[in-house]
Amino acid sequence: MPRPALSTFRRGLLWAAPIAVLAGITGGTLTFTAGSSDASDVPSRGVPEADAVKPVRTSGEAVVQIMAHPDDDLFFMNPDTAQSIASGHSLTSVYLTAGESDGRNARRQDPAPRADKAAYSEARQNGIRAAYAEMATGNRTSPWDRTSMATAGGGRAELDTLRADPRISLVWLQLREAGSITGDRPHSLRGLWDGRVERLESQLAAGSPVRDGFAYTKDGTVETLTGVLARFKPTFVRMMDPTPGLNDRTGKLSDHQDHMYGARFAQAALARYAERPGRPAFAVQNYLGYSTGGLPHSLDPKSTAAKLRTLKTYAWWDHTDYCEDPAGCGDRKVAARPAGHGWAQSIRYARGNSASWVQRGASPGELYAFAVLDGRLAVWHKGGAAAARWTGPVLRPGAGLDAGVTSVRLPDGRIAVFGTRTDLDGEYRREVVTSVQSEPGGRFGAWRSLGTPERDDETATSDISLPAVLVDRAGLMTVYVRDGGHSLSASAQRADGGWGPWRPAGGRDLRGDPVAATDAKGRGYVFAGTPGTVLAWAQAAPGGPVAGPVATGLPATTVALGASPDGADGVRLWFRKPASGDVRSARFAGSGLASPVRDAPGGVAGHGAVAAWEGRPVVRAGSGAVAASAGGPWAAGRGLFAGAPAAAPAGFATLGLDGRLNWTPWER
Repeated sequence: MPRPALSTFRRGLLWAAPIAVLAGITGGTLTFTAGSSDASDVPSRGVPEADAVKPVRTSGEAVVQIMAHPDDDLFFMNPDTAQSIASGHSLTSVYLTAGESDGRNARRQDPAPRADKAAYSEARQNGIRAAYAEMATGNRTSPWDRTSMATAGGGRAELDTLRADPRISLVWLQLREAGSITGDRPHSLRGLWDGRVERLESQLAAGSPVRDGFAYTKDGTVETLTGVLARFKPTFVRMMDPTPGLNDRTGKLSDHQDHMYGARFAQAALARYAERPGRPAFAVQNYLGYSTGGLPHSLDPKSTAAKLRTLKTYAWWDHTDYCEDPAGCGDRKVAARPAGHGWAQSIRYARGNSASWVQRGASPGELYAFAVLDGRLAVWHKGGAAAARWTGPVLRPGAGLDAGVTSVRLPDGRIAVFGTRTDLDGEYRREVVTSVQSEPGGRFGAWRSLGTPERDDETATSDISLPAVLVDRAGLMTVYVRDGGHSLSASAQRADGGWGPWRPAGGRDLRGDPVAATDAKGRGYVFAGTPGTVLAWAQAAPGGPVAGPVATGLPATTVALGASPDGADGVRLWFRKPASGDVRSARFAGSGLASPVRDAPGGVAGHGAVAAWEGRPVVRAGSGAVAASAGGPWAAGRGLFAGAPAAAPAGFATLGLDGRLNWTPWER
């Protein structure tokens, strides 16, 4: 795929190149001014080259999205998809199944047509092509070039390229879908993954240039996806949640089985692709599926309206024969409910919401930043001198990390990093892991497993959150995760350095990732969202027991939370107002009850977690770029980024979709 010249990525502010961007605060207003490049591949302090690998650089970002069905991207990944299209960088969407369903392309009030799975698959392809063309050019009839390409699994796939913008591609693998959300369908991605069938057959769309059917084994499916990744060389991969959990009421999967197992095939392919030399480093973002509709809406009205317009195009809402294809111009099943079950009004990251991935080092002004690239911990380092530049990233040993990590600073100056890791060899398993510096400023130790509060994968699909961590004055840590039963579980570190068993910590109907913060007096707080409020666990006095859950009295949030110290005796919880994206906060000091909710300056709708330092919030704006406020109007940068921003005393950071660290100092 063609890539823009490197200079393209260095235009503007906070673009996804390693550019230091200076922030000035004047009269309460944050302004951005361009700084100089600080790119470097020098290993971070404390990470010897013998134990680490430097990622391969690339000239710019390239995004690959992997979905089970045509429309998973439009329902669950938009507006991120539209923002990638608008960015002008490479975007490739890969659809594992044909999405043939029962073969009847009709909304509920339409007469039921004759079942024709090939025609319905073609109609859904037409709807996707129209939606992408409209997002890219404003014209749903902008033409595509449709070709057939060989796959590494021994079959063939359809490759569609938008003629007006060849950086936009669609890849149709055209495997058979399950045809049921949770029903027992052995001939499906789930049955192939679990070994109930040896091969899964294809379902070709009526107009596809792929004319001969095929079938893939489990390994062949993984190898096919690995080959697609090798062809398009992503720096950023979007996929659904491979561990969506169970519905509390029914006990069945909370998401479509194709979404879940399609994501697991993508995980396996990414793990295999990560072993290939010479490719650019990549990060991953996971998206919540069906269950996002049962949570407060996360998008503002403008973003929802744009998303709904795209869905109506895909759904062939006007039912005019603009595509001149007898199969149909879109998915009429979606036309019955183009917003889905509340899906058009929201977007949620299933992992990677941590805003605590930048941490102070042992020396004054020293900073570390952490992210997950290639399934490994990436470490950047900045010395304490005012003129010091960021160095890195280097990748620490140990593969299989899931997107997103959190970090804490111990009383002696050491840093501990926490995340979750997925084991794909043998029985599927996720576990909490940690890596701790051997000494202040020293090397990070090998990953240590803390296990999981889940009994096995079958119990709740290994659905655990990113850890939240409290540190006491003796340097002992307690880790909290939301478990598959949507309650909080905790594991405490012992005086000998070992870790105790996972124990229930209470709470019901918890969603998303818990967050933790410690106030200046040493009191710890843990917060977790529910669909209707936020629950808290808090220490009444430093070193005392963590009590909770306590009802905070807070209104509903969009679930993604952030927390930071606030003043001499409290912490501030940051969140977003449902259906607007506006930033709000509440202060806690020694109890679980919140102070009155405070609204940040308006005008910066968006989604995702809020990072903050000393009352200065940093967020993802509605454009997808970073925005920050110093108590006055919001100032927005440019360029898309992964996960959540992170804030520190010296400035704030984002991880660009090209896998590079973007850093903006606070200018005092």
